[in-house]
Amino acid sequence: MTALRLDELRRHSDVLRLRSGKSLTVRFLEPGDAEPLQAYFRALTTNSRYNRFLGAMSQLPHNLLADFIHVGEGDRFSVIATMTIDGHETIVGEARYAFDPDKDSFEFGLSIDDRWQGQGFGTALMRNLECRAAAFGATRLFGDTLRSNTAMIALARKSGFDFTNNPDDWKLVRFQKHSDLAPKEIPCASWRLAAQRISLQATV
Repeated sequence: MTALRLDELRRHSDVLRLRSGKSLTVRFLEPGDAEPLQAYFRALTTNSRYNRFLGAMSQLPHNLLADFIHVGEGDRFSVIATMTIDGHETIVGEARYAFDPDKDSFEFGLSIDDRWQGQGFGTALMRNLECRAAAFGATRLFGDTLRSNTAMIALARKSGFDFTNNPDDWKLVRFQKHSDLAPKEIPCASWRLAAQRISLQATV
């Protein structure tokens, strides 16, 4: 699948309402987001970057940044969660995911800015990812994290995921969840349309 066009990227965004009254906008990354995304990762604490990339990294290498920005290539997708702070759109979280139609599986990873952790942002983004998985028709969601990443493990547990060993790396734990949710059961109905469009493109 080739990267999605800019007009397609902007057509599918979700606004998530938090219990605190704050709202998050979750949208696909656009080419102009390269520098803000790089700044977001640089601003994470060393520990948060280590947890997100499963190793030491001060910023995204050029090739990986390009992968993040070119949404849809290789059937991988990247989104950012943003808030308006002091009049400016600010990235407060991100996620990257891939759908495997042969296994009906949805693999993902995410991070939240250290300043906003513990305020429900991770839970909201996780629920949005579940909706995206449902829109694709995925029945299995999973991700891998370091055994020392207590924040991600707690978020996954709170979201109903089970845990197992990673088959390839003893330092990682795999969290997974089987789901038969329909997109309409989670508040992001636009993603049913997005998934249908992407599915049609993939068969052309």
